[in-house]
Amino acid sequence: MAHYQEILEVQTSGKSFSTITAYVQEVVKNSGIKTGICHLFLRHTSASLIIQENADPDVLRDLENFLSKLVPEGNYYIHDAEGPDDMPAHIRTILTHTSEQIPISQGRLLLGTWQGIYLWEHRRHRHTRELVVHIMGE
Repeated sequence: MAHYQEILEVQTSGKSFSTITAYVQEVVKNSGIKTGICHLFLRHTSASLIIQENADPDVLRDLENFLSKLVPEGNYYIHDAEGPDDMPAHIRTILTHTSEQIPISQGRLLLGTWQGIYLWEHRRHRHTRELVVHIMGE
């Protein structure tokens, strides 16, 4: 079994979704692996990864609105070392994911027709996020 790994840097623009599907697919292509698994790991505690609807942007807006209501910013938290969005970002990350696994077939990610991979920034300010893409297979 072969292994291939790259670390992608993703620039975020504050609370938002960054579409990363094409970048991950490019890493899969560069790996030369035709059948296997692609493991994604985000090296941060205040942003997350999701696989979600890629056709209607209202889905992402609704997700952001829902999570903002579920985990509001404010003076509710002890940990606020980096501002009022600090602890809510950590809570949002544990409610979502920092890793995903996607099967690979014929050198392509086996995502569904309407699925895209997103890095979800939970902080107000822009950040550079590191995403480990590890591919295993043949």
